[in-house]
Amino acid sequence: MKNTLRYAITFALLFAVSSAIAADIPYLTGRVTDNAQIISAETQKSITERLKAYETRTTNQIAVLTIPTLGGQGIEEYAVAVFKEWKLGQKGKDNGILLIVSPGERRMRIEVGYGLEGTMPDSAAGSIIRNVITPSFKTGDYSEGIDAGVQAIISVLEGGKLPEAESGAGAESRKSSVLNMETPDMSLTERILIGAFIFGIIGLFTIIGVLTPGVGWFLYLFLIPFWAIFPILVIGTTGALYLLGTYVVAFPIAKLIIGRSDWYKKAGRDLSTKGRASIGGFMVSSGGSGSSWSSDSSSSSSSSSFSGGGGSSGGGGSSGSW
Repeated sequence: MKNTLRYAITFALLFAVSSAIAADIPYLTGRVTDNAQIISAETQKSITERLKAYETRTTNQIAVLTIPTLGGQGIEEYAVAVFKEWKLGQKGKDNGILLIVSPGERRMRIEVGYGLEGTMPDSAAGSIIRNVITPSFKTGDYSEGIDAGVQAIISVLEGGKLPEAESGAGAESRKSSVLNMETPDMSLTERILIGAFIFGIIGLFTIIGVLTPGVGWFLYLFLIPFWAIFPILVIGTTGALYLLGTYVVAFPIAKLIIGRSDWYKKAGRDLSTKGRASIGGFMVSSGGSGSSWSSDSSSSSSSSSFSGGGGSSGGGGSSGSW
């Protein structure tokens, strides 16, 4: 009973701390709520007048929110919470749109109400973020980026063409500074976590392939599609192509270099004659279908084998970073 109470108190404290850290939802004070103070007074006035005139003409309601930091919360979840609290759009029409910017995390999002998802699909919102807002944000001109983004949103809602990628600096809006890699729309934290998972798994199998005689060449071929596809989630298509090329070239070179070492040659002979060999403190055994690894400790009998294996919004819209 005491342990249960202790766990309940601990959970409550952790929940309270996480709630305190997460960004609060500000009051809706106007069509532009610049809590991060990144929009000039002149631009804020211009955007407000434009949005007011547009709402009078169409009843569509667009709001802009800037917040210094999200406090560790994802911008998608935060945008939905703000949209729900502010009840953007007319009841029954759900024709609201929220443009939210968090300079602390360098993240932004266009959250779209149910009623406008047909006119402003996710692809259109993403295009506005990439091709209109991001180029200005990269130069530090938040006022210009937000002003242009609002104008692009209105233009698309009124049947205008989607913004195209700009030449020069604008064309670099989806590329990282390293190797000009086109990167997916994820935050740095998300990329690190997903990358650790993906590269941890295929990296482990790659090391096993390099160190293991015989079956190592099978793993080399087996892992090629994994190195070609999964890295796209973290570093994009161009980055994945570079990484695949590195793997295809580096694996054979590393294996040929290691193959000259005495312990590798001995391991190969032991696998051929004894059916098992000690590699790096692990026991590798050969069989009809491949090799298995187990601890080389005499006190352990366990082993493991390796194989491949108002208004409301429903979350529509698109996010981006700069």
